[in-house]
Amino acid sequence: MKLAMAFALFALLGPTVAPSQKGVLGEWTTPNGSVVNIYQCGKDVCLKVVAISKQAPSRVDGENPKRALRKRPLCGLEIGHGFHMTSPDHAEDGQLYDPESGNTYRGWMTADGNTLHLRGYIGLSIFGRTETWMRAQGDVAPCRA
Repeated sequence: MKLAMAFALFALLGPTVAPSQKGVLGEWTTPNGSVVNIYQCGKDVCLKVVAISKQAPSRVDGENPKRALRKRPLCGLEIGHGFHMTSPDHAEDGQLYDPESGNTYRGWMTADGNTLHLRGYIGLSIFGRTETWMRAQGDVAPCRA
């Protein structure tokens, strides 16, 4: 009887437990500790800064090549767009903006569990750099614009 009750309790509680998120979509922590949300935007995949780390070099887009944009906040800034999902774990052919350098690159991303490999390049992918991000853990405190 106790076993039957345990199964009944599990059946009731099971659906309320959120499955762990998989694939490239979701919130990811960058090497400097900021958090970027990767999400569906229409048919494409986009990236937006949702939390800025205290270790981030700046809170504004100071390296932007357009002088008029150098004081805009990084909080809420879209730093990637135009990616096409080829599988839940891979998106490619997008544009990545690096606020630390002010450069824009072509890119792709691949998720491997809680690790995201994000590659930015100019021309051919072999002439680029891969950065590794980790899936954000727990609640992310949103930045303020």
